[in-house]
Amino acid sequence: QVQLVESGGVLVQPGGSLRLSCAASGSIIRINAMGWYRQAPGKERELVSVITGGGRTNYADSVKGRFTISRDNAKNTVYLQMNSVKPEDSAVYYCNAGVVDAYRKFEYPYWGQGTQVTVSS
Repeated sequence: QVQLVESGGVLVQPGGSLRLSCAASGSIIRINAMGWYRQAPGKERELVSVITGGGRTNYADSVKGRFTISRDNAKNTVYLQMNSVKPEDSAVYYCNAGVVDAYRKFEYPYWGQGTQVTVSS
C-alpha cells in the first residue's frame, strides 16, 4: 500500500507565504503526476496545480503567478510554495498522486488526508 502525508498547513496573514509538502511512502514502483487540490467549506474540491513525472506544470488561473509546484523524485515528495496568499486561498489542501505500486501493478490515484490552510488577519 501507499500513503501520502501532507504537512505545512498553518494560519497565515494575507500577503504572507507558506510551503506545503506531501511525501509518498510504501511499495512504490513509480509516481506519475502529482498534484494539489483544495476544498473550502461549502464548495467542491478543485484542482490547484499539477506536475507531471517529467516536470511539466499546470496551475488554476486563480493561483497563477503566486503558487509554485515542484517535486523531488528521490524523496517521492511534492511541494506547493504559496506566496501572496489571499483569504480566498483558505481551504483544506489535499495531495494527489498517480502511483504504480507493487500491489496493483497499474497506476492508481492516492490521496492524502489533507492539511488546513487559513489566511486571515
